[in-house]
Parts: sequence; C-alpha cells; structure tokens
Amino acid sequence: MVDLWKGSSCRGPLVIAHRGGAALAAENTIAALEAATAAGADAIETDVRLTRDGILVCVHDADLMRLCNDPRAIADLELPTLRRLLPGMMTLREALVASNPLGILLDVKLNDECGVARIIDQIQQADAGRRAIIGLRSLILISAARARTADIAILAFLDDPDAATAARAVGADWFRLWQGSVSAKRVDAVRKAGMRLAVMVGQPRVAPLPDYPPFPVGVVDSDGLAKIAAIAPDAILLDDPRLMTQGAVS
Repeated sequence: MVDLWKGSSCRGPLVIAHRGGAALAAENTIAALEAATAAGADAIETDVRLTRDGILVCVHDADLMRLCNDPRAIADLELPTLRRLLPGMMTLREALVASNPLGILLDVKLNDECGVARIIDQIQQADAGRRAIIGLRSLILISAARARTADIAILAFLDDPDAATAARAVGADWFRLWQGSVSAKRVDAVRKAGMRLAVMVGQPRVAPLPDYPPFPVGVVDSDGLAKIAAIAPDAILLDDPRLMTQGAVS
C-alpha cells in the first residue's frame, strides 16, 4: 500500500478517528475501529500504555477512574484484570491487526526508550510500518525512535506549539497543533521545518481557555472545521470522522 504518512492526499486532510472513533463506539475498541472504517476514516488514533505484566494495551487514561470508577492505575494491573474491567480493550497487537487497512496513529503514553522500542518492534512484526505513525511527547523519545527506525513516521506530540524546528531536528516527520494553538506563524514554522501538520480538535483542558473552542478533546463543530480547513492541514484528529467524510456536523 502507499505509505499513508509520507505520501500526499489529493482530496484534502487525512481524517483520523480519535481514540479509534470515540463518538461511534466505546473508545479504543475494535467496535470503534470498525465503525471508523465504515465512516470513511483514513486512519485511527489509539493510545498505548503498559500493564504490570508487560503487555502493551490501548487505553488513554493512566487509571480506570473515568472508564469504570476504579482508581487503580493501568501500570498496576495485569492483563486478565483489565480484560475483566474493560472487556472491549485492545492490546497493541490486536489494534495493529484490527486497524488494517487503515492507518494507525499510536499516542504513546510511555516515557522510556525501552517502551518505545517495544512498540516499534511490534509494528514491524505486524508488517504495519507503512500504515503506522508513532506519536511521541519528548524530543528525547523522538530522537531515540528515529535512531531505531528510519522507516516508521513520527509525529511530535509536544506541549510547546513553537517547537517545530526542534522536533524536526531530532527526526519528527509530523507536528501536532491543538485547534486553539493554530496560527499562521505556527503553521508556517511547521512547513518551513519540512514537516506535515496534524490538527487536534477541541482543547486539552477541563476549564476552557478563552482562545480555545469550548469543546472537549475530539469534539468540533462546522465553524471550527471550516477554520481548520482554511489553513490546509495534512490531517485532522476528531472523535467523529463522519463530520468530514459525510458532512454530518450537527
């Protein structure tokens, strides 16, 4: 297949279903992936954490409080316990298989190089290198990942929206901007650095900031999408891919 993350889209930005398509089914589940596929998404985004018994799993939060009112951390639980509490939860291996033929963006919640190396190994073992892109949250991890593989694309999930040049210097191919952080200057900086741009809709805070849209992560309206489209990003992450593929903004 064409390398999704290094080619170009002639029909507009790639549509990435956030948390597998969280508006369509339970987040980060095979049901969400299947719904995102049916909705016409180009790729799905899912999160990666490590269990106590060393299994890479697709869960967003560090603990289970939001999902099932259990305060225990993912890192403190073994896979059988997680399976019981979250029956639809995927392991990374399962997500790599279930997402095919879509692209898959892995939001890596691990902070160590060994964990990133294991993720890269699983991508390669699944022969998903041309479909996968790794989202990393530090320059150190981006550098380590790039040293390990020249073939798998890397997206910089950095807190600093003005770090495009630094991200490119250590090997990132893509740069993420939050919807409320988008500006002509920042978009230009990403382009000048030689990277592609992904915009995440909503905002990363519980209490909305004045310069951000008043929506939680992954949620957007037609006005917001129109403003994002005006800057011509290469990809947009949102919970409901139908808002872009079918024009179903409510």
